[in-house]
Amino acid sequence: MNRLRNRLIFIFLVATLVPLAATLWITNALLERSLSYASTKELDQLSKTLERTGREFYQRAREDLRGAVKAGHATPIRYLPADRNHWPDPVKEFAESGEPDRFVRSGHEGDRLDYLVRHGQEVWQYSESLGGIGMERLAEQYRQARQLVQARQERDLRRGFRYTFVLLAACVWLLSLVALVYFAHRLSRPIQQLTAGLTRLAAGDLGTRVETGRDDEIGRAIQAFNHMAGRLEESTRRLVYLTQLASWQSLARKMAHEVKNSLTPIRLTVEEMLARQGENDRAFMEQAAQIVVDEVESLERRVRAFSQFAAEPPVHLAPLDVNALIEERIAFLKSAHPEVAYTLRLSQERPCAMADPDLVKGILTNLLENAAEAAGEGGQILGTSFTGGGKVVIEVHDSGPGLSEQVRASLFEPTISFKKRGMGLGLSIARKSALLSGGDIQLVKGELGGAGFRVLLPVTSNGTPARPDCG
Repeated sequence: MNRLRNRLIFIFLVATLVPLAATLWITNALLERSLSYASTKELDQLSKTLERTGREFYQRAREDLRGAVKAGHATPIRYLPADRNHWPDPVKEFAESGEPDRFVRSGHEGDRLDYLVRHGQEVWQYSESLGGIGMERLAEQYRQARQLVQARQERDLRRGFRYTFVLLAACVWLLSLVALVYFAHRLSRPIQQLTAGLTRLAAGDLGTRVETGRDDEIGRAIQAFNHMAGRLEESTRRLVYLTQLASWQSLARKMAHEVKNSLTPIRLTVEEMLARQGENDRAFMEQAAQIVVDEVESLERRVRAFSQFAAEPPVHLAPLDVNALIEERIAFLKSAHPEVAYTLRLSQERPCAMADPDLVKGILTNLLENAAEAAGEGGQILGTSFTGGGKVVIEVHDSGPGLSEQVRASLFEPTISFKKRGMGLGLSIARKSALLSGGDIQLVKGELGGAGFRVLLPVTSNGTPARPDCG
């Protein structure tokens, strides 16, 4: 799946559709809210008309009642001074005010008009119904209408709507911008790291690696870069090693040629001396000649070792049963070192490598001989095999004293050795053979307290365990 493409599409949709949907929703809500308000202009006019109508109606009712009283068409209710304590509150207030007359609203919500007139110490009350029109209720409704009109006039709804919409749109846009910047940073940062890693690798830093926790296309690209850098670093180390070996090979060929040119006449001369000596000095001459011949043979062995080191044998890759080869080499060398105990820990899968059988035999022979010499009498040698990391692995461990730091530093470099039958070229030749087979030899921590060597060989093309044609 193209996860990066899908992610970019998703980010684009989120960054555009979500703000758009939010803007539409907010706009619709504000419009609905604004449309729900009634027009205050008509309410203002209606309230003022109602005020004038109510005032005129009340004034007319007062004039009608006053006229009826003057004409004697109205019958009053008389409140005598003797019953003053039982007078209604409006009547008491009128009596105490000193006014000659007063109109008072009474009844239910002011639907009746009372006309109070002073007659000496008495108060006469004339009443007339307002036809069910409550003046107090009308006054309250008028007051509420005026308050509503005043509140609406104090608000500039259009400006408020505009400011609110601009503010909300700006907030939504800023949030979208922050989200875009965040996701853009998450996408661009690993690409920048990969670019920086490529730059360092191109500058020669083969140990460059880029950390990643992603599993999309960018993460797989970074993993491929790390794998490529690792392979390049390994190939470079091998190339440097093979270049160094090539220099030593050239020197070894020259040395072998010069030594051989000197050894041949020496040997022929000594043999001729031995053939021409008399019987009296023959014993001495035989002893001296034998010493010279032994030394010459020792030099010849060194020359052959250098010649082998300098030679470039053809490589014939074939399926190789690693377990069988280890068992065969140990059985072959066990008789030469009966003082050493051998232990095998071989893979049950019987791994099959693709390598040159002769070269691998030479590698195992060298490692097992070195291990037997290091372990000594009563020592132990462990041989193992397994698969890992796409390679067939062979390990040889010994119980010897191990290797010093100085030896480790130049372990695979060609040197001159003064061990018995040692040329100082064995490990160099062994590693060269492993490299020619597509593998390598590494120094590992010994499991028996001594040295440990690991041989890496490529697996067969399909990486399957041993088959009838393996080995």
